[in-house]
Amino acid sequence: MRSTRNFGASALLAACWLCAGCARAPRTHTLSVAAAADLQFALEEASGSFRQAHPDTQLRVSYGSSGNFYAQIRNGAPFDLFLSADAQYPRTLAHDGLAAGAVFDYAAGRIVVWVPNSSMLDPARALRDPSVRHVAIANPAHAPYGRAAEAALRAMGLYDGLQAKLVLSENISQAFQFVQSGAADVGIVALSLASAPVARGQGRYWEVPAETYPKMEQCGVILKDSAAARQFRDWLTGPAGRALLVRYGFSLPGN
Repeated sequence: MRSTRNFGASALLAACWLCAGCARAPRTHTLSVAAAADLQFALEEASGSFRQAHPDTQLRVSYGSSGNFYAQIRNGAPFDLFLSADAQYPRTLAHDGLAAGAVFDYAAGRIVVWVPNSSMLDPARALRDPSVRHVAIANPAHAPYGRAAEAALRAMGLYDGLQAKLVLSENISQAFQFVQSGAADVGIVALSLASAPVARGQGRYWEVPAETYPKMEQCGVILKDSAAARQFRDWLTGPAGRALLVRYGFSLPGN
């Protein structure tokens, strides 16, 4: 009987110790982020780097066109943070009371003409090459990179001749995939995608002159306030985040 009572007491003490340990264990927060498609490769690396600095926060990132995310957020999509490829969408959400914090700028995007290595086209001359049948760009109706591509084509006097050849994608990542797969001969895509480590060696690009399209100021906004959301915003706009974005072909705000 005595040994039974001792065992019961030991088990009770062990259970109490485990419960206390569970209470002390850090709680993991999941931060839901709606991110412009040009951030895909950069944020995949950022997720790991941020997790090292903040092990209690896990990022769950969805990628797509900024315009589509804007519409989803207005319809109640449960995102915590919105990283747009332009400034207007976050500013409008903040103005309309659909944000929990001030709009912040985190980068400026750049566009390039990209062709795969299997192509004989020179990316600097590809848009003027009569053999080109299809040119992939993001849909200007809801993708900031598509609007930048259209503006550049107009500024260079190429839009009228290429309009019938344009293949519109849902977002800039899909435009890049169209050229990779051969569905388009050439694409006007984000430098952040063309210069990413996973894409290096797959193709060649020519950077479109910045003066041919409006500056692509990229901004974000916190939609649901939390310590995790503020931490990620501060990390992304701080030295570590900005160094990573520059490495992926973005310019810093103000440059």
